[in-house]
Amino acid sequence: MSKPVSKPVNKPARKLAAAALLMGAATAHAQKYEGLADTPQMGWNSWNKFACDISEQLIRDTADAMVKNGMRDAGYTYLNIDDCWHGQRDANGNIQADPERFPSGIKALADYVHARGLKLGIYSDAGAKTCGGRPGSRGYEYQDARTYAAWGVDYLKYDWCETKGLNSEGAYTTMRDALRAAGRPILFSICEWGDTKPWDWARDVGHSWRTTGDITACWDCELSHGSWSSFGVLKIMDKTAALRKYAGPGHWNDMDMLEVGNGLTPDEERAHFSIWAMMASPLISGNDLRSMSPTTLKILTNRDVIAINQDKLGVQALRRMAQGDLEMWIKPLADGGWGVLFLNRGERTIDYRHDWQKYPLADDISKHEADLKKKTFRWSELWQGRGGDTSKALDVKLAPHSAMMLRLKAP
Repeated sequence: MSKPVSKPVNKPARKLAAAALLMGAATAHAQKYEGLADTPQMGWNSWNKFACDISEQLIRDTADAMVKNGMRDAGYTYLNIDDCWHGQRDANGNIQADPERFPSGIKALADYVHARGLKLGIYSDAGAKTCGGRPGSRGYEYQDARTYAAWGVDYLKYDWCETKGLNSEGAYTTMRDALRAAGRPILFSICEWGDTKPWDWARDVGHSWRTTGDITACWDCELSHGSWSSFGVLKIMDKTAALRKYAGPGHWNDMDMLEVGNGLTPDEERAHFSIWAMMASPLISGNDLRSMSPTTLKILTNRDVIAINQDKLGVQALRRMAQGDLEMWIKPLADGGWGVLFLNRGERTIDYRHDWQKYPLADDISKHEADLKKKTFRWSELWQGRGGDTSKALDVKLAPHSAMMLRLKAP
C-alpha cells in the first residue's frame, strides 16, 4: 500500500494543530480572566434584529448611536458582532473577515469602536461550522484566539452548532485555555443553550452561560423549529428561576439578548427589562439602536433599573410569592436594601394591596433577610417615580403583561 500523500495546503494546519496540542498541555490549568464580569455584562448584539444581514458600516453606525443616544454612558460597554462576519480561512488556516461585508477588516473596526469608549465582541462556534454555516473554531481554537487578540477583540460569544461527538465542558474549556494563552483579557460567553447544564461545570470556564434556547419577541410562547425551540420572556424566566444559586459575580445565568424594541408592547418591554435586571442576567440589547423610539430608549437607559442589575452583591432574584397571574420577586442588594418586582403574567388588570409584614424579605441562599415588622424601609418606584415606605400597605395596579419595580432602602 502506498503512503498517502498530504496536500501542501494541509501542512501549516497540521503544524498549527500540533502546536495547539502543546499549548493545551501547557495551559491545562489555565483560568478565565477575572474581573471582566463582576457585574452582568452590558452591551449590544447584532443577531436578534439583523441575523446575517450585517456589515462593518452597521457596526460603525451602531457604535456612533450608542455614544450619541446615551447608552454607552448608561453602562452598555460591549458592541458584539454575531454570526456571519466570517470569510474563509487562508492557506495557513487563519480566519478572515468577509471581504465584502467587512472590507476594512476586524482590527480596523475594533479600533473604531475602542476610539468611542466601547469594546468589540465577536462570535464563533465550537463546531466545524457556525449556526449560519460559516467556519467554526473546531481544531483552530488556539489559532482563532490569537487572531482575536491581535485584532483587539474584547468579548467572545461561543455557540454550539455542528458539535456532534464533542463534549461541551471539554470544548469550552479548550477555548477558555486558548483565550488565556492568547494573552488578551476577553470575556467568554458560553452559548450551548443550557443543553448540558453548564451551570454545573462552567463557573470556572466562562463568565456567563445561556440557560435556554434562543429568545423570541413574544410574552409567553414557545416556537418550535423542529429539533429546537425559541422562547418568549416568561418561558425563559421560568426556566432560569431554579438556577439562582449558580449565579454570582463573574459567573452569570444568561437569559439571552433583550427583545426590547423588537415588537413587544411598551408594558411588556418594561416588564422584560425589569425581569432581566432582577434576575442578574447580562443586559445585551438586540434592537436597531439607530432608529429606536424614545420609549424604547427610555426603557433601555433607565439607570435606576440598571443599578438593580449591576448591584455588586450579585444575587439573582427569588420568586417570593405567586397568586395566579400575580407574582412578587425579591432581590437583596449590597447596601442592605432590596429590589422588589410585582409582575402580572396574565391578560387582565390586577388590583392588589400588598401587606409588607405578611411577606418578610428573606433569602436562604444568600442569607439576607429583613423583618418589616421591626424595620421600615423607604421605597421608590423605578418606572413611575412614586415613593413611600413599608409602614403602610402598597396599592398595586398592574395592566396585563406589566410590572411594577421598586427599590427598598434600609433605614
